[in-house]
Amino acid sequence: MRLSLVRRRRTFPRDGASSMPGSSVQATRDASALTDNPLVVRLSGAGGDVVALAAGALTVLAFAPFALFPLALLAPAALFLSWTVAGVRRAAWRGFLYGVGLFGAGVSWVYVSLHTYGNMPAPLAVGAVILFVAGMALYPALVGALQARFARLATGTRLALATPALWTLVEWVRGWFLTGFPWLNLGYSQTDTPLAGFAPWVGVYGVSLAAAMSAGLIAAAVLEPKRRWKRHAPLLVLLWCLGWFAGQVSWAQPAGAPVKVALVQAAVPLAIKWRPEYRSAIVDTYVRLSESAPRADLYVWPEAAVPGYFDQVAPHLLPRLDRIAQERNADFLLGTIERDVAARTYYNSVYALGGTQGVYRKRHLVPFGEYLPLPAVLGWLIDYLHIPMSNFSPGDGAGSVVQAAGQPIGVSVCYEDAFGEEIIRSLPDATLLVNVSEDAWFGDSLAPHQRLQMARMRAIESARPMARAANTGPSAIIDHRGAVLARSPQFTRQVLTGEVLPMSGSTAYARYGNAVIVVLLVAIVAVLGVLAHRRRR
Repeated sequence: MRLSLVRRRRTFPRDGASSMPGSSVQATRDASALTDNPLVVRLSGAGGDVVALAAGALTVLAFAPFALFPLALLAPAALFLSWTVAGVRRAAWRGFLYGVGLFGAGVSWVYVSLHTYGNMPAPLAVGAVILFVAGMALYPALVGALQARFARLATGTRLALATPALWTLVEWVRGWFLTGFPWLNLGYSQTDTPLAGFAPWVGVYGVSLAAAMSAGLIAAAVLEPKRRWKRHAPLLVLLWCLGWFAGQVSWAQPAGAPVKVALVQAAVPLAIKWRPEYRSAIVDTYVRLSESAPRADLYVWPEAAVPGYFDQVAPHLLPRLDRIAQERNADFLLGTIERDVAARTYYNSVYALGGTQGVYRKRHLVPFGEYLPLPAVLGWLIDYLHIPMSNFSPGDGAGSVVQAAGQPIGVSVCYEDAFGEEIIRSLPDATLLVNVSEDAWFGDSLAPHQRLQMARMRAIESARPMARAANTGPSAIIDHRGAVLARSPQFTRQVLTGEVLPMSGSTAYARYGNAVIVVLLVAIVAVLGVLAHRRRR
């Protein structure tokens, strides 16, 4: 590898070349410095592959519940370093290994969902998880292959600008391709750091870009000790200071008095939830918990808290809720399953009951869990797994804002709050956000904690408080800056109470969504791509 680097250096033009940083001569000097760096030599062989795999697994510790956020900078920096001495194929392989470490450790809860609660046999579940992790690992593999095409750029430019831009752009693609899986985006690890200040401006992908740039600057500082304190360290400090200042902007103003919320967490096991003989007892549990809770303006039941079709349960349930609502001058938001018998359609819905009535129907459905892609081909799978309530229709977008507790509320169901552009559909009308979820599908895994961290990012992006009610927890009350004001322990039966302050106003992200950051990323990649192509010629 060292000989190949030297040979490539001799092909660079010498006569008439500029000595400006970023020029061909600069790239030549960078290549020479790489061949003389002992760390780079160690990363040129199998050691670099091991580093990439370990870096992926360590990155998981940067996210909740561990929250070791510096690892979101240091682990990718190690991967970036391993890429500097790799060609296209080796860089893609190391990106794949990083992805195996990241998703293999970070989304291992997929096995719990498929096997423990989805009734999939263990061997089949293991195989499905392996395929899923391998598919997700293709995204960082793509980053590795693409960034290798920018090898002719100066080292600092490649590491601190080109690679982070490609990294974030591929993250964005992963967030929508095949309905999207935005789990473990680098930006989520920074909810408690100054970099979160970029979220109201350009969303979580802007935070990912800042984190990846930080990793690139750290990697550049390791490779270029002579520029460490003159260039890389000052730029790193400047980036974090900009994040802090960006976070000081006030985007929203109070929109009325605080709203008292009560999040009803019944901790109903999935093993009995959908069995008809337990339906009445489960509904009674929710009613009793609501009655015994302190007075509130808004009571929130989790996703599908009513374990059956709403039209079946409503005749017996609604009079009881109406009585509580009238006695306490309160409203209810409750998750339930709705059906249209004539149209043979089913919806994962949230009903608003009390002084005003409304309904929200979930739009972004989970593949295989809530709807079946290619039903003509894969219909046997759902019949084989016996997954309850797995053939929903998406809502049409109407009713994304429901009225309750005197406020327009932006409602989301389950992992819809993993998608920033789903949440901002209700803005600027909504003054607070409510998410209802069934986290029992994840068991005692990392997923509920990771989901809560994503919900916090949604609050920061939108400058809106969020009340999140989950059947098995953690339920949480989050303010408009993403701070958790109250949180319940998992797998306990309780009602989490607190206050949220409704907010009005609109962040830049709420106005423009991901468009700004995507245009910026494409522009960076295009400009640097042209420069790299010219120097390659």
